[in-house]
Amino acid sequence: MARKIVDEPSEAVVERAKTDRAAKRNPFSRLVLFIRQVLAELKKVVTPTRKELISYTLVVLVFVVIMMALVSGLDFVFSWLAVFVFGDPGTSPIGS
Repeated sequence: MARKIVDEPSEAVVERAKTDRAAKRNPFSRLVLFIRQVLAELKKVVTPTRKELISYTLVVLVFVVIMMALVSGLDFVFSWLAVFVFGDPGTSPIGS
């Protein structure tokens, strides 16, 4: 898959980060640099369309339902197996 040029950091951001890294700065200027870099990265974010968002949501919901069914089925099998091996939990041979 071809790399997009947008994914690469801009030359100015890289140079500024190198110069700021080389020079000791006070905490306030480091915070400002961090916020600038965060904003530069946020400009690259692509929001999904409504159709994509609905599609992704449905995929997640179907996956969750399948996983719930799998865990519920395993719980039923293991509880049945425990009752089969150890006996009925309602009957106790001691102290009746």
